[in-house]
Amino acid sequence: MTQDQRAMLYGVGAVGLWSTVATAFKLALESMSPVELMWIAALVSWLLMGGLVWRRKQMGIALRRGWRTALWAGLMNPVTYYLMLFAAYDRLPGQEAMALNYTWALAMAFLAVPVLGQRLTRTDLLAGLIAYAGVWTIATRGQVFNVAFADPWGVGAALASTLLWALYWLLNARDHREPLVAQWQNFSVGLPVLTAIVALGPGFDWYGWKGVGAGIYVGLFEMGVAFVLWQMAVHTVSRTAKISNLIFLSPPISLFLLHVIIGEPILTSTLIGLALILAGLGLQQLQKAPAAEAT
Repeated sequence: MTQDQRAMLYGVGAVGLWSTVATAFKLALESMSPVELMWIAALVSWLLMGGLVWRRKQMGIALRRGWRTALWAGLMNPVTYYLMLFAAYDRLPGQEAMALNYTWALAMAFLAVPVLGQRLTRTDLLAGLIAYAGVWTIATRGQVFNVAFADPWGVGAALASTLLWALYWLLNARDHREPLVAQWQNFSVGLPVLTAIVALGPGFDWYGWKGVGAGIYVGLFEMGVAFVLWQMAVHTVSRTAKISNLIFLSPPISLFLLHVIIGEPILTSTLIGLALILAGLGLQQLQKAPAAEAT
C-alpha cells in the first residue's frame, strides 16, 4: 500500500465517523441538554487525547509550555463552539444544523481578510453568494421571500458556530503547538469550565445508556478518533488536495443516517440548500486546485 493510499484510508475513516455524529447529536439531545452532552463528550475526548499524548511520550512537553495559547483556544474550542453547535442541533432538525455548519470553510475565507490580511477573489465572492443562497433556502425552509425564519435562534446558533470554528482555525495559523498536544491542552482548559456550567445549571444526572452512550460516542469519535485520523491523513498524503474533497461525502451520508435512524423526513429545501452550499464549496476548492498541484 502506497503512502497516498494509506492517507486516503485515514481520510475516508475520518469522514465516515464525522458523517455519523449528526445522528449521535440528535439521539443524545433527546434526553439531555446541550451543556450536559458537551460535558460528557469533552470528558471522554480529554481522556482519549491524554492517553495518546502519554503514549507518544509528549506529556512532559504538554505540561511545560503552550498554556497561554490554550487559555483562549480552550474557551473557543471546545467550550463556546460546541455549545453553540449543540444548541443549534437541539433547536433545528439535524439535517438543517448539519448543512448550515458546512459553511464554515467559506466563513473562514471571508474572515481571513480582517484576521490575516488576505484578499478575496471574484471566485471567493461568487462561491459565497452561491453557498449563502443555500443557507437562506435552508433557514427559510424553502420560503425564500419570507424573512420570518422557522427558528431564528437555532439558525443563529448554527451560523455563529461556523464563524467561531472558522475564526478558531484562522487564529490557530499562529499556533505552533503539536496538534494532539494542543487538542489535549485545550480540553484541559475547557473541561473545568464546562463542569462549572453543568454544576451551576442543570446539574449532573443519569439519563440512561442511550443518551450517555451517544455522548460517549461523540467524545470518542467526533472529537477524538476522527481528529486523529484526519491529522494522520494530512501528514501522510503527498498533496492535501488529494484528500480535501473527501469532506463532500459527509453531507449525503449524514442525511441518509438521519432519515433511517432518527426518522427525519428529508426536506426539499434542505436538499436544494445543501446542493448550493456544496456547489459554493466546490467552486472555492477548484480555484485552489492549481496551487495545490504545484506544491
